[in-house]
Amino acid sequence: MSKTIKILGTGCTKCQLMTNVVKEVISENNIEANIEKVEDIMEIMKYNVMSTPALIIDDVISIKGRIPSKNEVLELLK
Repeated sequence: MSKTIKILGTGCTKCQLMTNVVKEVISENNIEANIEKVEDIMEIMKYNVMSTPALIIDDVISIKGRIPSKNEVLELLK
């Protein structure tokens, strides 16, 4: 079953780093996932997230305000 992943952030360096980490984990572990980057501040606010980057997996806010390790992302996607 494919995971739905959203990365909330306005395009800052931390947001880009989180996107790279998530993409690497998905690629290295052959995980089926759809990644969507949400950069619109009004859309981000709908999630009630005040610190970015934020990682949302299947509509659950998993991480906010920091860059996760690859292992952490892998555990969240299992």
